[in-house]
This record gives sequence, C-alpha cells and structure tokens, in this order.
Amino acid sequence: MELHGLLSLQLMMFVLMGAGFFLRKKEIITRAGRDVLTDLIIDLILPCNIIAAFQVSLSREILISGLQVLVVSLVLQVFCTGISSVCYRNVPKEKRMILQYGTVCSNAGFLGNPVAEGLYGSLGLLYASIYLIPQRIVMWSAGVSYFTESPNRKEVIKKVLSHPCIIAVEIGIVLMVTQLQLPEFLDKSIRSLGGCTTAITMMFIGTVLADAGFKHMVSKMTIVFAVIRLLLIPLAVLLGCLVFQVESVAAGVSVVLAAMPAGSTTAILAAKYKGDEAFATQCVVFTTILSMAALPVWCLGINAVY
Repeated sequence: MELHGLLSLQLMMFVLMGAGFFLRKKEIITRAGRDVLTDLIIDLILPCNIIAAFQVSLSREILISGLQVLVVSLVLQVFCTGISSVCYRNVPKEKRMILQYGTVCSNAGFLGNPVAEGLYGSLGLLYASIYLIPQRIVMWSAGVSYFTESPNRKEVIKKVLSHPCIIAVEIGIVLMVTQLQLPEFLDKSIRSLGGCTTAITMMFIGTVLADAGFKHMVSKMTIVFAVIRLLLIPLAVLLGCLVFQVESVAAGVSVVLAAMPAGSTTAILAAKYKGDEAFATQCVVFTTILSMAALPVWCLGINAVY
C-alpha cells in the first residue's frame, strides 16, 4: 500500500476513535451501550464481514496463500506461548497472568479485520479471517488457563465451535469452495452489515480509551510488554515469512495482525478472575496507542522487503 493511502487510513481510524472517545465522555454512549457495541461487533458485524470476504473465486494461489497464513498463525501461537512462559517468570502472579494472556491473545479479532481490509482489500480480509482461527482457539484454551489453572475442556470446545466468527469462517469456506451464490438481497444485506466493521470497531476502541484514562499508563512493565507485543512478535513473523518465502499479501497480513495491541478481553478476564484489572487496562490502552504509530512502520518495512 502506498504511504498516502496508509496515512489516510490511519487518520480515518483516529477520527473514528476520537468520535467514540467523545461520545463516551459525554455519556451519549453509556457503559451499558459500550457492552452492547461489543456484542453487536462480535455477534453480527464481524461475522457478516467475514462471510463477505470469502465471496471470491477460489484459485490455486488463494488456496496456497491461505494455507500459508494458517501455518504462520499456528506457529506464532506456539511461539507466543513459549515466550510468555519465559519472559514473565519473576513478575507477581496477578500481573503475570495478564502479561501472558496479552502476549498470546492480541486485539487482532477487533482491529485486525478492518486494518487488513483497509490495507489489502477483500483478499486481506479473507486472509485475516483465516489467520484468526488459531488465535480464537488458543484464546479460549491456553489463554483462559493463565487465569484459571485448568479450564474445562468441554466448555473450551463449546466456546470455540459456537463463536460467531468461527461459524462465519465455516460458512464462508463452504461458499468459497462450492462457489454458491447467495440471493442478491441476502448478499447485499451481509455486505452492508459487514461494511460497518471499521467505523463501529474504531468507535468502540475510542470508548475503551475514554473509560481507561491515561494515569499511570507508562511503567517499566508496560514498556517491556509493548516491546514484546509490538516489536518482537511481528519481527519474528516477518523474518519467518522471508525465510519460507510466504506470498506478499499473506505475509503482509500476518505481520500486521501480529503487531496488534493487547486484546480488550485481557482487562475483562483480569476483572473476572481477580487479576490486576487496572494494570490490564494500562497494558491494553498503552499498546493500543503505540500500535497506531507502529502500524505504518511495519507496513513500510513490509513494502521495503517484498
């Protein structure tokens, strides 16, 4: 993507986040309203966005690149699980569980799709949807285990299989493989709802920033976490893609999604399982703000080597 287009995308995201920030500060969007936005994004808008992304003609190149993205994501989850168990050994438990979860589970589920689509179009969105499959599985298995010693296996399987975005991927794959054409009214409805993804998602993140505040956000621990989350992890992905000659768009999507900030669920789970909720919120907000600056750098880096 050209620098002008990237800067335009960044500015648009800032404006949308600013709108969400303002509406939350003015209580136009209440705390309850923010929770409704979460459900709306996860249960309806993102699934429609994903299904629409799979409405492409299946080719050998897309199939190979999609498999490459899936393998990259699987290997990355193993890598992140490994470094999360090594890097935070000496951190107190109530903070360690947060850092481990935030390292393994990024905010790619919220931010990833609109960013990938904005940078690489519908093909980028397709690859992003595939990339997120392993993360969604890990989120409800190894991710939850950081907060609870042994998550219920049946509950994990149930949550993964019933996740709206996973169901949307399954529907999308069937439509892409069979090349089945949806009725025009249904196809337009799905695309219309999916088209709301960027605006609603960015506004939601703005409401999160408004609630979190900025006090005590910068500390030695949040800086270390940000370096791992926004620098080390995407760098490892970029080097891996170069070594194994991953196709350019597939590599770009993989690196960009690897550079996403800590997931907003980090703070939610910290509150639920008596972790340090304030620290979790600081990690989410700090990495979210820094990611807005890191994203153009990674995109320029990808363009330079591909």
